Amino acid sequence: MLNNFMDPAILFFVFGVTAGLLKSNLEIPPPISKFLSLYLLMALGLKGGFALAQSGLTLEVAKGLGAALCLAVLVPLAGYQILKRLTGEFDAAAIAATYGSVSAVTFMTAVQFLDANQVSFSGHMSAAMAIMESPAILLAVFWVNTIRSKSQLEANQHGLKQTLHESLTDGAQLLLLGAMVVGILSGENGKEMMAPFSVDLFKGMLAFFLLDMGLTAAKNFPLLKGQSPMLLAYATVGPLVHSGLALLLGNLLNLSLGDCFLLMVLAASASYIAVPAALKLAIPEASPSLYLGLSLGLTFPLNIIFGIPFYFFVAQKALT
Repeated sequence: MLNNFMDPAILFFVFGVTAGLLKSNLEIPPPISKFLSLYLLMALGLKGGFALAQSGLTLEVAKGLGAALCLAVLVPLAGYQILKRLTGEFDAAAIAATYGSVSAVTFMTAVQFLDANQVSFSGHMSAAMAIMESPAILLAVFWVNTIRSKSQLEANQHGLKQTLHESLTDGAQLLLLGAMVVGILSGENGKEMMAPFSVDLFKGMLAFFLLDMGLTAAKNFPLLKGQSPMLLAYATVGPLVHSGLALLLGNLLNLSLGDCFLLMVLAASASYIAVPAALKLAIPEASPSLYLGLSLGLTFPLNIIFGIPFYFFVAQKALT
C-alpha cells in the first residue's frame, strides 16, 4: 500500500486535495480537464484494442465481459433495495445508479498500478468498463418512472428509449469503444506507431488529471456535511462488498489475477461524471449533492489512495 501511495500520480491527487482544502486558487481550466479525460479514454481504448488484436476473441474474453455485465446488474439492484430504506426512493435510485456504474479514472489508475507491478491483464477489460457504465442508469430510470406512475407524475417521465440513446451515444463511451476498434484494426503496426502517444505520455497525463480530480474532490467534501451516517457507511463499506462480489465471480470463472483485480476495482468504483450528468436529466427529483458528494467526496478518494492496493492484496491472497 505504501508503494502505491508514493506513486507520483497518487501523490499529485493528494496534493490536489490538499490544495483544495487550503482553498488555493490553483485550478485546471475546464477545457484542459476535458482534454485530459478524452486523452486518457483514447489511450486506454487503444491499449485494449491492441491487446485484443493480439489475443483474439476467446472464452476468456467472453467470461470477463459476462462477469462485468452480471455485476453491472447485480450491484445497482442490491444497492437500491438497501438505499430505499435509508433515504427517499428518488435519491435511492440515483445513488444506486451512481454506485452501480463505474469510474473510468479509478480504472485507469488501477491499470497503471498493474503496469507498475508488471502484472498482466486482458485488453477486453476496457470493454468491460464500457459495458458496466449503462445498465445502472437504465435500471434507475425504470425505477423512478414506476414511482412517478404510482404518483401520477407522468409529465416528468424520462423515456427509456431516450435514456438508452443518451447512454449508448455518450461521447466518452463512444471514444473508448472507437479507440478500441482502431486498436483492433491496426494491430501491432498501430501499436508501434501510437506508442509515443498512448504509452509514453499516459503516466504524466494521468498524474495531471488526478491533480485536477484532487482539487474537485476537495470541493465536494462540504457536500458530505449533515448526511446520514448510514449513507456515509454505504459509500465506505458498499465498495468493499461490491469488490468482494467481483472477487467471488472472478474466482468462480477462473479469471487471471490482473483481470479479477480490475473487475474488483470496477465493481467498487462509483461514477461521478457520466451517470451524474444523465441523472440531472433523468431524475431531477434526486439531490446531486447527495449522490455526487458520496461518490466524488468519499468513495473516489478512498479507492484511489487505499482501495486499489487493498483490492490487489486481497485478490493476490485469494487467487494465488
